[in-house]
Amino acid sequence: MDKKTVKDIDVAGKRVLVRVDFNVPQDDDRNITDDRRIKAALPTINHLIDQGAKLILVSHLGRPKGTVNPKYAMDPVAKRLSELLGKPVTKLNDCIGPEVKAAVDAMKPGDVILLENVRFYPEEEKNDPEFARKLAEPVEVYVNDAFGTAHRAHASTEGVAHYLPPVAGFLMQKELDYLGKALEDPEKPFVAVLGGVKVSDKIQVIDNLLEKVDTLIIGGAMAFTFLKAQGYSVGNCMVDEPGVELAKDALAKANVKGVKLLLPSDEKCVQLDSEVEVPKGIPDDIEVSICASAAIPDGARCFDIGPASVKEFSEILKSAKTVVWNGPMGVFEKKAFAEGTLGIAKAMAESGATTIVGGGDSAAAVEKLGFADKVSHVSTGGGASLEFLEGIELPGVAALMDK
Repeated sequence: MDKKTVKDIDVAGKRVLVRVDFNVPQDDDRNITDDRRIKAALPTINHLIDQGAKLILVSHLGRPKGTVNPKYAMDPVAKRLSELLGKPVTKLNDCIGPEVKAAVDAMKPGDVILLENVRFYPEEEKNDPEFARKLAEPVEVYVNDAFGTAHRAHASTEGVAHYLPPVAGFLMQKELDYLGKALEDPEKPFVAVLGGVKVSDKIQVIDNLLEKVDTLIIGGAMAFTFLKAQGYSVGNCMVDEPGVELAKDALAKANVKGVKLLLPSDEKCVQLDSEVEVPKGIPDDIEVSICASAAIPDGARCFDIGPASVKEFSEILKSAKTVVWNGPMGVFEKKAFAEGTLGIAKAMAESGATTIVGGGDSAAAVEKLGFADKVSHVSTGGGASLEFLEGIELPGVAALMDK
């Protein structure tokens, strides 16, 4: 996974198009509530400024569905980026066309422009070649620093690379280094922890990891599908019915490969109506009991792994040399069901291993629980990191030049 990066090319005085992932959450007044994605792009942006490049940044924001929607305009992002850089960021009202060309032609080395939301055009998500050509037209070099969108073959992530020399930014390089090494040459013992809901959503990840790991730990709601596949009663717990046969196959494959596939031995259970929306409908003062995973009471619903499981999983993690984690152990948003996910995060932080947290809910969990700076790497891409773990080549990565 050795791709050329911004360090491998001369950018002095050149017009450089940088695909960033500035898809940040905002409140109803359009105040940015979490600027981590903007901060994650700063090393690449600052390097290019220092090298005397003329920076043209492009990103999507939200899901405007190919129409111009002021709610998803990039203005708040430009304002926050300007504050973080300590210099002006010119925000344009389009991402292609005469206005963009004129503004780019007038740039001086070190100047920064942020283009308007690229998804205001339906051609972006269709990876329209003509739209990609128009994006590329005013610039000389392309840098992809948006790992979070690298699994999408869109005009700004893949199409534009056909018209310009394409290289990786530092954030993209970091993602590929950590995830690539974990899958291609991990230090052993290699332990993977998978949580989340549907086995059918993660069966490719499970299949790919069973070829590489020493131990695979399954938690979260996925565990109930595996327990059902083993013939246990799972009360009213969520089961991915299409995933039951897949779980049986995975258990058989683990056995053949000599991989330890571990399920929780105990769960935190509650009596809760099956219609109640999770996590919103769970009362904060709900009465919780611990039950054995092999004997979940009729009518019970379980929302976290129990203390015995936390202890067992933690001991395995503390003896690992490489750990990849994707998916929480329970409904960590509720205090009563956060201990399983917290225990995994804590054990990873104390393990001394190379620890990689896949994006999405796992990233949100380690951030909320205060462990984001205590693991080796928190991926910025939920869907992208998942597809990477499946062994799928990501279009946005495949388009970059090899070293």
